[in-house]
Amino acid sequence: MIVVYGLLVAIGGVIGYVKARSQVSLISGLGSGVALAIAAYTTTQNPSTGLSLAVFIAAFLLIVFAIRWIKTKKMMPAGMMAILSLVAVILFATALVV
Repeated sequence: MIVVYGLLVAIGGVIGYVKARSQVSLISGLGSGVALAIAAYTTTQNPSTGLSLAVFIAAFLLIVFAIRWIKTKKMMPAGMMAILSLVAVILFATALVV
């Protein structure tokens, strides 16, 4: 699940760059995607550490995209990414607890 979320975040950053020439979207999307890939790998070695890292990254992205969604009132991409990040936080946190 972490890998899928990481790919979606990275792809979103690339799409943001292609559509709006936003270097910030590209760098933050790819950076977050790589961080999530590291979290996914870490989960194979130390599940609690990898899941904790994934929860932290997803929670950070949730805050960033929720703020953008509130400011822009646009579902795409901010609203969709806020909802996706919320789902990711819930799934990763649940896996961490169980």
